Amino acid sequence: MDTLSYKTQSAKKETVEHKWYIVDGENQIVGRLATQIAHILRGKHKPSYTPHVDCGDYIIVINADKVRFTGSKLDQKEYITFSGYPGGQKRRTAREQMEKKPISIIESAVRGMLPKNRLGRAMFKKLFVYTGEEHPHIAQKPEALEL
Repeated sequence: MDTLSYKTQSAKKETVEHKWYIVDGENQIVGRLATQIAHILRGKHKPSYTPHVDCGDYIIVINADKVRFTGSKLDQKEYITFSGYPGGQKRRTAREQMEKKPISIIESAVRGMLPKNRLGRAMFKKLFVYTGEEHPHIAQKPEALEL
């Protein structure tokens, strides 16, 4: 009886290699860009993906102020913050958010697609978003990623 038994290799925190990727957000649709970023941050693009290990890669997003929305989301989509105090709820449309804090648009979209636990918070820390072309991560030698 010649039975082959192959064991599935489970990724461990010590054995995972993290790569650095750079994504240009110019003329990209926010939701579609965010899903692909979240996919890479979780590590689901790797064959060694393990749900309980942070095996994702680092992502740098440049030109975050040049992303776009489809349809009439620019005027209808709202970003809500709440301070915890009575009357402390603030609402901004996507257009207002683009003018005041364009980085938070991509960050909130990606954060909503990651797990809501310690592992998700660790994955989110590997996302770096910048409004212009410049970023301080040149020493990591990020690879350009077409999405």
